[in-house]
Amino acid sequence: MIQNQWYAVLPSKKVPKGRLVAVRRLNLDLVLFRDEKGELGCVVDQCPHRGVALSHGKLKGNCVQCPFHGLEFDGKGQCRLVPAIGRATKTDLGRYNVKSCAVREANGIVYLWNGEASTATDGPLPWFADFVDDSYSMSEIEDPWNTHYSRAIENQLDVVHLPFVHHNTIGRGNRTLVHGPKVVFEDGRIVTSANNEVDVGQEIRPEAECTINSTYLMFRFPNVWMNHISDKIKVAVYFAPVDDENTILYLRFYGKATGLRPLNAFMAWTGKYANRVIERQDKRVVVTQKPKASEYRSGEKLVPGDRPIVVYRKLRDEKKGAKA
Repeated sequence: MIQNQWYAVLPSKKVPKGRLVAVRRLNLDLVLFRDEKGELGCVVDQCPHRGVALSHGKLKGNCVQCPFHGLEFDGKGQCRLVPAIGRATKTDLGRYNVKSCAVREANGIVYLWNGEASTATDGPLPWFADFVDDSYSMSEIEDPWNTHYSRAIENQLDVVHLPFVHHNTIGRGNRTLVHGPKVVFEDGRIVTSANNEVDVGQEIRPEAECTINSTYLMFRFPNVWMNHISDKIKVAVYFAPVDDENTILYLRFYGKATGLRPLNAFMAWTGKYANRVIERQDKRVVVTQKPKASEYRSGEKLVPGDRPIVVYRKLRDEKKGAKA
């Protein structure tokens, strides 16, 4: 996974006030919670005293209380109380601090910083705020995949698989010949679109002769993707890395095809299930890929139509090697 990046990992609504929420993300067991002001806290789900899961404890004011010996930790991981040595102790409680993780919220999503909390940046979080806003109705659904998040992302940039995996849905028409495809990397986003045709013996056109169509795919590092179907309909996914072999896809359908908000909401609700049908067609094959994670330099024998995947792999490889 790429260090020093904000990963979209969980819907904000999954962390209500008054509850401890245990999740595994970025190979870490974590507990998320909100303080009395509703601000997020995130700490490693293991008490530094005797190793108990803090998520089995409870919220006490602005702190997580360990279920074993009652130690209390705030949202930054600082130990605020060790009951066994009392509130009047002069002991430095810093030795009991639990590791914390930097978290932020935007777009109804919890973002987790993959790196030391002290290095977390304050800039805009990765999303498509310039493409979807409150004028759209949105509905969201989730699905766990037994694969590395890089494989799930690559699948959404893959225009070669459409007539085979999605032969009876979005890949209808047997357009197996892949021209280009055109791939653009600008403003921190990979943009591409399918230029596929039925194969009647014609030569494939090079990327330079292809264009980005009105329906196109867009990806932003480290883990958010969007299908721009039209100006009024879009599908977005954030690929939450659980660990090196598991990912949770959070799929959002955005729509404002009509002038009626309730009708748009209904269309978004039905649209997410229609897209889950397509997503499950992908899942069936992607989870069989080996190795689980992809690499820029690998033994795979790629074809010209895999160019979006090559661009993604190269950029990801560069980011993995970047210094903090």
